[in-house]
Amino acid sequence: MLVALLVPIVLATLIFSIVLIKAAVTKRAGPTVETVALGAVVSFFDTLGIGSFAPTTAWLKFRQLTADRLIPPTILVGLTVPAVLESIIFLFQLGVKVDPILLTGCVLACTVGGMIGAPLVHRTRVWIVQLIVATGLLLAALAYGMTNLHIFPGGGTASALPISLTILAIAANFIFGILLNYGVGNYAPTLVVLSLMGMDPRLCFPIMAGAAALMGSSAGIRHIKTGNLDLRVVIGLTIGSIPAVFVAAYLVVTMPLEVLRWLVLVVVLYAAAIMLRAAIQGRREHHAEDATAHVTA
Repeated sequence: MLVALLVPIVLATLIFSIVLIKAAVTKRAGPTVETVALGAVVSFFDTLGIGSFAPTTAWLKFRQLTADRLIPPTILVGLTVPAVLESIIFLFQLGVKVDPILLTGCVLACTVGGMIGAPLVHRTRVWIVQLIVATGLLLAALAYGMTNLHIFPGGGTASALPISLTILAIAANFIFGILLNYGVGNYAPTLVVLSLMGMDPRLCFPIMAGAAALMGSSAGIRHIKTGNLDLRVVIGLTIGSIPAVFVAAYLVVTMPLEVLRWLVLVVVLYAAAIMLRAAIQGRREHHAEDATAHVTA
């Protein structure tokens, strides 16, 4: 079953990589030192289970490295390769312990959701994208806070779920796949949902990483072809992330993760507030434009 799951992930990643490299060469998109460093830092801690979408969004917004409307597809494409590496590592380490129906169902559902959501994000108004991303950041911050306060669901010891909960988990991953296109990471919500259902939190990692990998590779190709993303940031995130994942996965590292999560929480809350403010302002401007157009007509 692992082989059957890894084959499409690897094939989709190869096609994704070819499309990405071709686009980067054509547009001469060179990375910056800052984006390479950002990719290394967020991917290192992402491999430890902290998540990368929220802090990456926060930094891009804080530093104004790219337009708000480009942030969701940019981070999705830029953080796909590290997700693939994580999925391979976690699938080999823990994948054999997870119910194959649950694992495969969640990964495929997230991928289908991602493919459906990919074209939607490019047709969505900028202020709506900002509002969705702000909401995702607030949810991520809530997850960080709950973890530090030990309110976060600790999970159980299960490696499989009853059929009713399995169907519910698969349906949830379909929604997470759609939201990934809007810059809302799937790690925190997947961990929360499955832990509440009684899953061993450690066994959530193959599901989270596998879903992010296959969905990112598949939907990422579509995002690259639309051109609605910042390729310079994408290449920087990708290059910086690769060595960071291996370092985090294979080195025995001891660090105060709770302190780190509190720091990330502060940054994420700041970015969420800024993004929410931009969404409210953008909504007002949009309504003002509609009112002006209506009067003119």
